[in-house]
Amino acid sequence: MMVELLRDRPSTTEPATTVPGDTWSADLVTRSGYAFHVRPAMPSDEMALGEFFTHVDKEDLRFRFLTAIQKVGHDQLQALVTVDHQRTENFLAIEPGTGLIIATAMLAADETLTNAEVAIAIRADFKRGGISWTLLDHVARFAVAKGIKTVESIESRDNHEAIELERERGWTASGCPGDPTVMVLRKTLDVAAT
Repeated sequence: MMVELLRDRPSTTEPATTVPGDTWSADLVTRSGYAFHVRPAMPSDEMALGEFFTHVDKEDLRFRFLTAIQKVGHDQLQALVTVDHQRTENFLAIEPGTGLIIATAMLAADETLTNAEVAIAIRADFKRGGISWTLLDHVARFAVAKGIKTVESIESRDNHEAIELERERGWTASGCPGDPTVMVLRKTLDVAAT
């Protein structure tokens, strides 16, 4: 299942400085002790997010967007920063002190808020520090709070790191009907825990 991102953001009366969904901003610490801030994306993040993607390995860009991509364009960036904060959320991991975006995690749910798809990207110079694991756990907590029962990730069969990460976090892998080049990794969430 590929979940379409909502492109139209509902109108709001919140001041421009308020981050919608701000209750999901947090300071997180990886297992290795690296601390970073996470918050929902805002439309004003488009330029910084575009810069972030120039520091993601080309292979990781292909894995994230499941296509050979050289540059993340305006339409893609708009979809990542203009979310409804209900069915879709894009979390940005930010390095303290510099404000540098070091990772992003998008969650897009179906209309019933039953199932959702997650996709993560991380800067090449911040890989292997536990950021992806910690960010994935944060996204899972958000999904549980929304009542989402199942999260899944569509991964290229070549993306061994992501597949291993998700399996270590309790996700199960299966083939994707009609496309032997990708795998679907899925996790059932404990919504009763909230």
